[in-house]
Amino acid sequence: MIQPPNLEARVAALETRISELAADAQAAREDATAARHLAAARDRDIADLMVKIDANRSAINALGEQTRERFDQLENKVDGGFAQIRGQLDGTAASLEGITGLLTTLIGQRGDDNPENPPR
Repeated sequence: MIQPPNLEARVAALETRISELAADAQAAREDATAARHLAAARDRDIADLMVKIDANRSAINALGEQTRERFDQLENKVDGGFAQIRGQLDGTAASLEGITGLLTTLIGQRGDDNPENPPR
């Protein structure tokens, strides 16, 4: 069998190319492994972040509930205070009506409703 004259050069070139491809394949495997590790780390980071977000959401909801309860208490206290003041004002108005009635009766009895007859 006759061998082509450049067979050795071609085989050497093929061996070099195969070595390069093997190195490229090894680098690709290493890159894939690194990518898997990075993806796993990202997944852990996201899971940790979700835990923190859930904790913050719970804290914010609890603060909102606490604030609502405090405002409810404050509103009830203010309403109670207004009711108390209203009762006192009603009592004062009734007393003033009574005093006005008494003064009207006194003036009527003395006849002091005449401006020409000044009080003594």
